[in-house]
Amino acid sequence: MKLTLTLATLATAAAAANQFNGFSYNPKQLKTGACPTVDTVRDDLSVLSKYTNQVRIYSVKDCNQGEPVLRAMENTDWKVQLGMWVSNVESVYEADRNELIRLAGVFDFKKHVSAVIVGNEAIYRKEQTSAQIAAKVRDTKAALTKIGLGSIPVTASETWPYYDPTLVAAVDYVNVHAFPFWEGTPIEGAQDKVFEHIYAIQKLAGSKKVVVGETGWPDA
Repeated sequence: MKLTLTLATLATAAAAANQFNGFSYNPKQLKTGACPTVDTVRDDLSVLSKYTNQVRIYSVKDCNQGEPVLRAMENTDWKVQLGMWVSNVESVYEADRNELIRLAGVFDFKKHVSAVIVGNEAIYRKEQTSAQIAAKVRDTKAALTKIGLGSIPVTASETWPYYDPTLVAAVDYVNVHAFPFWEGTPIEGAQDKVFEHIYAIQKLAGSKKVVVGETGWPDA
């Protein structure tokens, strides 16, 4: 499984850190690309439970992965940040949005869903503008509010240069990605570079919370 291989590379760090706020999680099977089942997700969560009780997925509709992930979390204290994929094809977002609302009628979102994340670096990929992502954030928030789930935070994930006032105004909190490696920063300066971006985003965000949604360093 992709998860197991990833955790193997993180073993030393995980042993030292003990607990992480969460992991980005692709529940598909690494070798075959097979869609997840409730059992395979449970196996993955069992591995991860030593280090966290929260994961983030990037789409609820792709491989219909939202359902087995939420099903595997029933009767546990696990939390999930549910992702909605956004590209330059509007029907992709609409399918994820519709699946999100369907799942909300089946599972206990208030117990298990810690956030909904609309898009992942779609502005960076030049597939959406900040205004378009902001509109989708507001649309998702309105849909959740309509069914009594307005308390669940809704945000968008973008790399630090692409969070602007338009997007900040729409989200409940800022979920930013920072990867110093791709900026050409040597590893010795990576930590300072991440905090440089955090401080800049905090200034832009004002009173809104800033969360580093993705960061890290490649390991050969």
